[in-house]
Amino acid sequence: MAGNFENHFLDDEIFGIVSAVAREKGMRAFVIGGFVRDCFLGRECKDIDIVVEGSGIELATAVGARVHSRVNVFRNFGTAMLRFRGMEIEFVGARRESYDRNSRKPVVEDGTLQEDQLRRDFTINAMAFSLQTEDFGSLVDPFGGIQDLAAGIIRTPLEPCRTYSDDPLRMLRAIRFATKLSTPELRFTIVPESLKAMGEMKDRMLILSRERIVEELNKILVTPKPSMAFQLLDETGLLEYVLPQLAALKGTETMEGKGHKENFSHTLEVLDNVAAAEIAAIAEGKLNDYDFEDGVETVKVRKSPNLWLRWAALLHDIGKPRSKKFDPQQGWTFHGHEHIGARMVPKIFQEMKMPLNEKMKYVQKLVGLHLRPIALVTEEVTDSAVRRLLFDAGNDIDDLMLLCDADITSKNPNKVARLHNNFVLVRQKLVEVEAKDEIRNFKNPITGEHVMEVYGIPPCREIGIIKDYVKDSILDGVIGNNFEEADALMRRKAEEIGLVPVK
Repeated sequence: MAGNFENHFLDDEIFGIVSAVAREKGMRAFVIGGFVRDCFLGRECKDIDIVVEGSGIELATAVGARVHSRVNVFRNFGTAMLRFRGMEIEFVGARRESYDRNSRKPVVEDGTLQEDQLRRDFTINAMAFSLQTEDFGSLVDPFGGIQDLAAGIIRTPLEPCRTYSDDPLRMLRAIRFATKLSTPELRFTIVPESLKAMGEMKDRMLILSRERIVEELNKILVTPKPSMAFQLLDETGLLEYVLPQLAALKGTETMEGKGHKENFSHTLEVLDNVAAAEIAAIAEGKLNDYDFEDGVETVKVRKSPNLWLRWAALLHDIGKPRSKKFDPQQGWTFHGHEHIGARMVPKIFQEMKMPLNEKMKYVQKLVGLHLRPIALVTEEVTDSAVRRLLFDAGNDIDDLMLLCDADITSKNPNKVARLHNNFVLVRQKLVEVEAKDEIRNFKNPITGEHVMEVYGIPPCREIGIIKDYVKDSILDGVIGNNFEEADALMRRKAEEIGLVPVK
């Protein structure tokens, strides 16, 4: 299907340049995929894919010379990319594909635009704009992608079982696009035959690398309402292949007439709460990101979602299945699930081939601490408890508070309102204690070097005893967070354990 119409989507100079260079080289070129889709959705898109009936690398090289832009060539993939005025433009030759059942890597041959559109994952991503002079800007839409886009439908150009069997990553992409493109005005849905095919093809997930799965999950997690994707993963049976520890949260159990919260749906509710709260806080400039380089701390106002905060929300109750117990008096308990969950995080990250650096440690910290602010809400908010929380959370205190606030869910609206109101008091206390005691980036006034110098001793157990005693005394409010009081306390403690100053 091709449509001729006045197209203002291609008004940028670069499209005219690509058209002219392609004509000079006797090639046919088309804008295809996400840029075309996003034009009709009214979304800004700076990533432009150009498909060429001919050599994409050759056309990219010529266009790069014309606009004086460096061209990056990826010969293994037959693609080339250049940047022009904030846009990233990728060129590829039109191709047709065939697949071996034991791999998602296709056998690729040169093809036509129509053959290239046939290999695309979904009808809404197969639409193209012509860059030929005679029909510049015409829509080439052989599968009715424009109608599917208007109706909010995710559909494959070919029979879905074939599409997903050839490349099972497309099952995750279908779920990701349905989640990403949905708005309050239009919810995108995957057609029933496609959902059915996912259930039938779910075993094909085994040929995917963990890295590719995580790449899709990461894109899902930073959407405004990521729960939609995990509900679809569960509905299609893919969740067991993607994150079995999350699937283990499903279901409820009743004994002696006592049941417990359905932890899977609770987790998804918390995830959406975190997403909404973070988006609102970013809009108001209320969240910071901290970085350390060469011992120097830099602070930047957060401009986009923190992926690892979303992971912390997804995994915050991951330890509940292992901690679940029934007590006839209390009912169902999940004591210590935060500590169990924190211990599970490194293994999950390792299995998923995710980074095991400070990003993993950040997630682990938030999972392990996520009940601490709740305890402050339900108990007396003492300065000592707040100092300890600030000390343990450090610069991640704002994200921790956001997660814990989002974790307040109940079918009782009065209970939710009361806890949220109490959280306001906790936040106020955090600000007051931080301003007074400077605990967030706490550094013990007493160093090991100072103890060794005063008492003329080598590194030993007593140094740790003294330092911990001083630290705990500061956090408990026994002394102030300053060297003078800390040094006096050090000397009293050292005398108590038998140390004598050398001078």
